[in-house]
Amino acid sequence: MGFGDLKSASGLKVLNGFLSDRSYIEGYVPSQADVAVFEAIGAAPAADLCHALRWYNHIKSYQSQKNSLPGVKKPLGQYGPSNIADTTTGSAPAAVTKDDDDDDIDLFGSDEEEDAEAARLKEERLAEYAAKKSKKPALIAKSSILLDVKPWDDETDMAKLEECVRSIQMDGLVWGQSKLVPVGYGIKKLQIGCVVEDDKVGTDLLEEQITAFEDFVQSMDVAAFNKI
Repeated sequence: MGFGDLKSASGLKVLNGFLSDRSYIEGYVPSQADVAVFEAIGAAPAADLCHALRWYNHIKSYQSQKNSLPGVKKPLGQYGPSNIADTTTGSAPAAVTKDDDDDDIDLFGSDEEEDAEAARLKEERLAEYAAKKSKKPALIAKSSILLDVKPWDDETDMAKLEECVRSIQMDGLVWGQSKLVPVGYGIKKLQIGCVVEDDKVGTDLLEEQITAFEDFVQSMDVAAFNKI
């Protein structure tokens, strides 16, 4: 298993394809699997790798919580497509020696000496969290939102812009119909609808995710907002 070389364009392309129908490297919540791959990449993927870039920006937002994310970090070769081997340079975990300085701490909170009991507790918390998320409330408040997504100019690839927007996948978000609307000087904006669960997805979060595709998107505005 693996992604090839995550330091190369080919490896990032494999990662982009892997994330085309997934929100995370493993499971349905951020975990140490995402931390391991995020750490191996080291920098944001190119804008045309919209699935990988969407995932990268999302995991980056967990920087202050990365130490507490569930799961146990494994070697990169245990993540990704089954028919590709990991060849990422420097992906093997560094050995701990007696001479290591006490201040030499992995920024992502990797703990090579984590005991079995701590790992078991983390897995139990993950299972409890997943069970809680699976319980449907008696009433789910939803809203229908119409967004105006504006490109930089008339040379922006609008098909690619829409692909990037639709690559954003979150629990409680469903994309709807879209169309291109002229705004003048040959420029068209993308007008796209979506339905969101109010407790899970807000307009601020949508704007943050959409404007992260800065090579294509100039700005995002809410054209209409209606409670369902």
